[in-house]
Amino acid sequence: MDFLIFQAPMLMVQATMDGLILGIIFALVAYGMALQWGVMNIINIAQGELVIMGGYIGYGLYMMGIHPAFGVLIAPFIMYCVGWGLYKLVINKVVDRDLFISILATFGISILAQQLMNFAFGADVVVAKSNFGTLALFDNSVTLPMSKLFAAGVCVISAIILVLYMKKSKLGRAIRATAQNARAAKILGVDTEKVYAATFGINAALCGIAGACVAMTLTLHPYTGLPYTVRSFMIVIIAGLGNLPAVAISGMGLGVFEEWSDYLLGTQFRIAAVFSLLVIILVYRRFQLARKREYLT
Repeated sequence: MDFLIFQAPMLMVQATMDGLILGIIFALVAYGMALQWGVMNIINIAQGELVIMGGYIGYGLYMMGIHPAFGVLIAPFIMYCVGWGLYKLVINKVVDRDLFISILATFGISILAQQLMNFAFGADVVVAKSNFGTLALFDNSVTLPMSKLFAAGVCVISAIILVLYMKKSKLGRAIRATAQNARAAKILGVDTEKVYAATFGINAALCGIAGACVAMTLTLHPYTGLPYTVRSFMIVIIAGLGNLPAVAISGMGLGVFEEWSDYLLGTQFRIAAVFSLLVIILVYRRFQLARKREYLT
């Protein structure tokens, strides 16, 4: 490991830059999870499947001869409707229920989404080619696909728009009020049912944008949603709910960790490293909570 770092430093620069760019995409997905988790107290196991569905929208445009970059405009609207529909059909029945019930419900949605995508698009690994070209840096020692830079820019702009919308719009203020105290917001006239549906729809729309970016930068497969769910869960656990700067930093940190794991351990250990990191974080959080309880008692 040390040999690779010191003998090929530009390789690690490449891994770091790739990781930072991918981490921005992960952060957008995580922010969607943090939003609906904070407002509705639901852990969405189908988060990754929403990302892959958004990716297949971009890939579908590509197959129709339309540039996949238009997917970042079309996917969020379609996925917002999908999220709204899922809320009306399933999620509204598990809001205010035990957290484990929401995990089971969204796990069922995850399985159903996987089978539907497999039926519609097949089980082959696909990618939507953007043909954006490549940016070369440091005398061609580091190369960055322009599709990744485009995806990172789209995710940053989307996050900024969402933050402004949450602060300035009437619905955004209603969402923040519901997140703070749903019962008080309802007493004050906030339609919490509408807020919940809109929140889940916004989460799905963010996943749609991220998925359209993934279609151009990585690969798509009906059964690759779980790693995105785990990534977003890890980022939220580290950053906390409603803390966008911390989510962004945690997302980029996770992206760099993944890329370094890929280069140092091998591609076959990339996802294993992510799951191992999740176990470490959960164990650390468990001991942290235990120490806090001892201090309070």
